Amino acid sequence: MKASQVKALLRQSGLKAKKRLGQHFLIDEDVLKCILSAAELSHEDIVVEVGAGLGIVTKMLAEMASEVIAVEIDSKLASILIKRLAPFPNVRIIQADILQVAPQQLLGSYLTTPKLTQSYKVVANLPYYITSPILHHFLEASPRPSLMVVMVQKEVGEVIAASRGKMSLLTVTMQFYSKPTLITYVPAKSFYPAPKVDSAVLRLDVYSKLPIEVSDVNGFFDIVSCGFRSRRKQLRNSLAQALEMPPDQVASLLGKAGIEAKRRAETLSLEEWRELWRVFAPFRK
Repeated sequence: MKASQVKALLRQSGLKAKKRLGQHFLIDEDVLKCILSAAELSHEDIVVEVGAGLGIVTKMLAEMASEVIAVEIDSKLASILIKRLAPFPNVRIIQADILQVAPQQLLGSYLTTPKLTQSYKVVANLPYYITSPILHHFLEASPRPSLMVVMVQKEVGEVIAASRGKMSLLTVTMQFYSKPTLITYVPAKSFYPAPKVDSAVLRLDVYSKLPIEVSDVNGFFDIVSCGFRSRRKQLRNSLAQALEMPPDQVASLLGKAGIEAKRRAETLSLEEWRELWRVFAPFRK
């Protein structure tokens, strides 16, 4: 769908793109094809689409997947979607704030039917201002999706897919639950209205079994969060400040975890964070 067509459809419906909801409608067919290719859809798949908008992506998902659950927060857009997608019996439109609906509620009866053979997939053009909360919403859910293909702000995509030396709290969180891959960059002109920044298509292959064994996930991320609280500082100093412990004691514990006290949080691997958590956890009780 071209920009002129999007404008016409919005005008006919008496609608305007809402900045407060981060509404930017994809108009680049090549990017759309890239998203669908990355999702590797089959007629066995159940797909949750977040931010269905005008149904441009939804229609193609419906042609490729078994079932599509399209969530749209804008009530007027949801009404348009119901009419536009009426020919597709395998599409269910839900007007809701995705953060207020648990994935288990979205999937409903699918959880007890043979249709849900390999979990479910998420496809979404995420509003920039709530990208992280939505990713957390699905990755920390039960059940988790098997795959997520999402449009995110370019810089956020690069952070999530970062390697050691450029890690952040968001990087560790996303890579704890999934293997992220940057599929392609998307210029602002690929949307109507065009956002002020470029975007990226990000694929998250969600682990069925977490890559590291952690008995207390909340406690693990409490330690990781402490490590990144003053990310420019050496771990000895950042952890001492965050945990309110003497720097010498922190240095000693870091040694027991096999981590040099002068290193910075952004350089640690997931395995090293696990060791750090194992050693420091008793001091957080």
